[in-house]
Parts: sequence; C-alpha cells; structure tokens
Amino acid sequence: MPTTPRTSRRSSTRLPDGLDSVDPSLPALVAEIVIDLPESRALSAEGTTVWSRADHPFAALGPDTIEIRLDRDIAAAAARTPDAAPSSRGPDWISFSPGELDPHAVDRLRAWLELAYRRAAT
Repeated sequence: MPTTPRTSRRSSTRLPDGLDSVDPSLPALVAEIVIDLPESRALSAEGTTVWSRADHPFAALGPDTIEIRLDRDIAAAAARTPDAAPSSRGPDWISFSPGELDPHAVDRLRAWLELAYRRAAT
C-alpha cells in the first residue's frame, strides 16, 4: 500500500468513558505535528493511519482517537492524564481522545508524538 500524509476517519477504538466526541480538529493537528518529523512514514489501511520511523510504528490515528507508543513507564503515567487511557495495542501504547484541544491537550499531544518519534529510531 502506498504511503500518504492524509489521515483516515474510521477506527474500532472506543472513546474513554464520559467522552461523547473527540475534537474534530485532532486529525489536522496530528498532521501539523507529524509533518515536522522528517523520517516518519504514513500508511493508511482499514480506516486507520499508522505513522512509523525505520519500520517501527509510533502512532495510529482513527476517527475517535490517536494511539501513541511511548516508553512503558511514561505510557502508564500518561494514561492517567485527562482524555487518555491505556491502548489495546499494548502496555507501551496510550489512547488519547481529547474532547477539546485546549493548550494543555495540544502540549501533551505534541510532546507524546515527538517522544514516540524519537523512541522509534532506537
């Protein structure tokens, strides 16, 4: 399948309890952040876009959430922050489904994506 910077809007991932919808600008913000990560590659399949570096996936975006691969200890702490939860992808992944992209949510998303990108190179 070809790589693409475009994001998809389908996923089977559930929203965290108490969250009715995700901020609709999430895909655009993710694209804005990932475009600055020069060695990242996107692959869209079955309604999800997965970004990788050196063939190591570090983020997956569906319509309801973005899942981000972090170090296990960081993922455990991140999963306890607002709009975040453990991911079904494994203990080093989090699911982030912000209902509003306030400055704190944007900061967390940017930091987690950049960390995940750096981690994928090792």
